[in-house]
Amino acid sequence: MTTKLILTHEVTGLGTAGDVVEVKDGYARNFLLPRSLATPWTSGGQRQLDQIRTARSKRAITNLEDAQALRDLLQSKPVVVAARAGENGRLFGAVTSKEVAEGVTDVFGKDIDRRAVEFAAPVRALGEHKATVRLHEDVVANLVVQVVAAKGSQKA
Repeated sequence: MTTKLILTHEVTGLGTAGDVVEVKDGYARNFLLPRSLATPWTSGGQRQLDQIRTARSKRAITNLEDAQALRDLLQSKPVVVAARAGENGRLFGAVTSKEVAEGVTDVFGKDIDRRAVEFAAPVRALGEHKATVRLHEDVVANLVVQVVAAKGSQKA
């Protein structure tokens, strides 16, 4: 059995906000709906879908050249994120996409949507890590995230 849903956030491998998708009932019931990543498709859903699309178009980088220029800028140097770490270089928690987005603003002076930042694996140690930033439908930046010990942590 499948369930028809409207995605409210981007879900890797499934679609972006505003897409109408059909997924298995269990995936909808146990993953997408509890995390508010989607809403059930209803007759009033079309109105919500239009609102999501207009909000996404305002937020999105409108032309391809701007997205490519921002990609080249982001790939030019690493983003430094300070995090609390223990003696062995392991972090207390993990580096979040919000911290990376704030780091991009600090380093480059450009705002990016934290929801566009994705990690291959959770960042839980000091050092260099890779992240991807989806800037446009066709443009993805490969970002280097340099995690350093924050002042006041045990390893300084």
